[in-house]
Amino acid sequence: MTPLSRAVAAACLSMAAVNSFAQQAEAGAEPTMIEVVVTATRGAKAVDKIPGAISVISQQELASQYLIADDPSQALATFIPGYAPSRQKMSSTGESLRGRQPLILLDGIPQSNPLRAGMREGYFADSFIIERIEVINGASAVQGMGATGGIINYITKSPRANGTTHGVNIRASTQFRSDNLDWKTGYSISHKSDAFDFLGYAALQKRGMGYDGKGRRLGIDTVQGDTLDTHGDDLFVKIGKNFGDQRLQLSLNRFNLEGDGDYMKNPDATGADLPTSSIPGTPQGEAPRNKVRSASLDYRHANLADGSLTVQLFSHEFESLYGATKVATFQDTRIAPANTLWDQSQILADKLGSRLTYVRPDTFVTGLEATVGVDVLRDQTEQRLAITGRIWVPLLKFNSTAPFAQLEYEFGPVTLRGGVRYEMAELEVDTYTTLAAYGSRTVQGGSAEFSKAVKNIGAVWRFAPGWSAFAASSEGFGLPDAGLVLRGVNNPDQSVSSLISLQPIVTRNNEIGVNWRGANGQFGISRYDSRSKLGSVIRINSAGVGLVERVPTTVKGWEVSAEWRPSKQLSLSGSYAQTDGKTAATQGAPMDLALGARSQGPDKAVLAGNWKWSPAVRLRLQATHLFDRDINVGRTVGTSNLEENFAGYTLADAAITFDTGHGRVGVSIENLFDKQYVGYYSQSAAAADPGNTYAGRGRTLAVNWSRMFRSAR
Repeated sequence: MTPLSRAVAAACLSMAAVNSFAQQAEAGAEPTMIEVVVTATRGAKAVDKIPGAISVISQQELASQYLIADDPSQALATFIPGYAPSRQKMSSTGESLRGRQPLILLDGIPQSNPLRAGMREGYFADSFIIERIEVINGASAVQGMGATGGIINYITKSPRANGTTHGVNIRASTQFRSDNLDWKTGYSISHKSDAFDFLGYAALQKRGMGYDGKGRRLGIDTVQGDTLDTHGDDLFVKIGKNFGDQRLQLSLNRFNLEGDGDYMKNPDATGADLPTSSIPGTPQGEAPRNKVRSASLDYRHANLADGSLTVQLFSHEFESLYGATKVATFQDTRIAPANTLWDQSQILADKLGSRLTYVRPDTFVTGLEATVGVDVLRDQTEQRLAITGRIWVPLLKFNSTAPFAQLEYEFGPVTLRGGVRYEMAELEVDTYTTLAAYGSRTVQGGSAEFSKAVKNIGAVWRFAPGWSAFAASSEGFGLPDAGLVLRGVNNPDQSVSSLISLQPIVTRNNEIGVNWRGANGQFGISRYDSRSKLGSVIRINSAGVGLVERVPTTVKGWEVSAEWRPSKQLSLSGSYAQTDGKTAATQGAPMDLALGARSQGPDKAVLAGNWKWSPAVRLRLQATHLFDRDINVGRTVGTSNLEENFAGYTLADAAITFDTGHGRVGVSIENLFDKQYVGYYSQSAAAADPGNTYAGRGRTLAVNWSRMFRSAR
C-alpha cells in the first residue's frame, strides 16, 4: 500500500467522523459523550479517562459476528484494527495484536500460556457466554506477565433482570455439501433475586468439513489442530450473592474441543500453487484436542475505608494434544528404526493465582485516586510426547509476586495517571535430558530469577465536548517461550540458570491519540511505537524446527476507527490499521528485517454498515480488505528463509436478524461473493511449509434461532 493510499484511507474515516460532528453543530445539538466503561484496567473506568487506545466489543456486535462465523479470532480481527487475520484453525499461530502477543483473560483469569506457547489459547469458552470483550492495545503491566502486546479480556454474562429466565439457542451453518454441516445447541438458565443470582449454560457443538471458493474440500491440519471435523461442549456456571456493600461470586467453566479423526490431508494435492485439501481417512494417533478448566472465587467490598476492595482467587487447567507425526525431532533409534517413530506432543499447564486490588478515590486530596494491590501466580507447565511418554519440555515451575501502585489525578478536563508494578519472579527447572534429536544432552537444573519494575505514565485532555487527546508510555513484562528454548538445547554442559535466552522481555509502548465520542458517532486515531531491546523472534529453520532468537524488535503503526450514526436506524463504521515491525538478524546487527507473519498481520481496512430496517429487523453488511505484503526478499538467517509474499484480498459478509413472536431468527452469509483465497499466514509461510497452504472458507450460510422464556412467579 502506497503512502498516498494510506493517507486516503485515513482521510475517508476522518471525514466520516467530522461530517457527523458538523451535522450535529448545524442542528444546534451539542454532541454528548457516550460513556463506555471498562474493567480491564483493574477498576471500572470510562475510556475517555484512560490514557491509551481502548476498544470494547459490545454484546450486540459479538452476536452479529458470531452469527457470521463462530470464531473468536475472527471477531477480534473484525473489530480490533491491529489484530491479525484469523487462521480459521484450532491453532492461533500468527494471530497477533500490533505485532506482539496479547495476554488473553476470561473474567481476569489468564488463558495464555507464555511459558510454552503452543498457540492453542484461542478456544477456551463457548461464544454464547461472552457479554463483551475489552481490549487494551499496546504493552501493559496491569494484569501481569504476558501482556507485551496488550490485554484481551473476555467478560462473561451476568443475570440482569429479576426472576428466572430460560434460554434456548440453536445455530447451524452449511455450504450444502454432505459432510460440512456445523451445528450447535445450547441451553441457559438465569435467575436474579434478593437472595442470590445464578447463570448456567450448557452447549454441544459439532463441526463438519469446509469448502473453498472453488468447491474444493479445505485442508485439515491434523497436527497443529483444526476446527474442521470436530466436536465440543461447554458447561458454565456463575453464582453470586450480595451482602449489602459486599459480594461473593463463584464461576466455573469446563470447555472441550476435540477432533473426530475422520479426515486427513490429501498427499497428492499440496503445494504453494495448490491449496492443501483433505480426503476421508483416519490419521495416525489420537485426534488433536483442547481441554480447559477455569474456576474463580471473587469477593468485592464496595465501601471499605472509603474505597473498594476486590479479591480474586483462580485456578486454570489447560491441556492441548497435537496430532501424531513422525517428524525428525521425534526419532530415537533406541525406541524404533529411523524415520518410523510416530509421536504426539502434549502441553499441560496448571495455574493457581490471586489478585487483590484496592481503589480509593480522593486519597489525601480531592481528585487523587490511588489503586494498590498485589498479584500472585503459580504456573506449572510441561510438554510431553504422549505416545512414548518422553519429556520434551521439563516441568517449568514459575512463581511470581507482583505488588503494584497506581495514582490518578483529575483536575478539570485533565486526567494524569502513573504507576509502577514490581515483578519478582522465579523460574525453576529440575535437571533433564533433551530428546535424541538434540543429542540427548543433560541440562543441569536450576533457577532463573527476575526482578523488574515496569512503569506507566500518561495523560488525557478533554479539550472540547466529546473530544479528548491522550499521550501515554507503558511497559509490559513477559518471558520468551521458555519451553521452546529449553527443549532445543543441543550443546553439552548447559544449565538452566546460565541460559541467556531466558532473560525477560520488557516492551515499552509510546502512544499518542485523539478521540471523539458523541451522540451520532465516534472517531479515534492513534500512533504508537513499541520497542523491546531484548525481544523474542521465532524463526523456522530448514528442518521445520522453531528456534527462539533474542534480538531487538520495534513495531510502529497507525490506527484509525470511526462510526457515524446519521439516524437511529443506520450506522456506518470503518477502521484502518498500518503495522510496521522490524527486527535484526542478530544482536547488534541493523534493524532491517521485517517481522514475519508469525509476529504481525498485514495492513487492514474494515468497513461495515448496520441498518435497523424496522423495530424487529436488523441488517449488517461488512467487508475486510487485507493489503499486499512482500517482505525480506532473498533474505535468510542461518538456514531460515525469511522471505514472505502475500497477495491481499477482500472478503464481504452479511447478516440479518428478525425478532418474532417465537424467538429471534438470524441468517448470515460468510464470504458473500464466494471469494477463492488462501489465508494470510498460509500464503506468507508457503515458501517454508508448502504442505500447509490452507484456503479460507467459501460462501457459507448460517441460521440461528434463540428464544428466552420467563418462569411464572
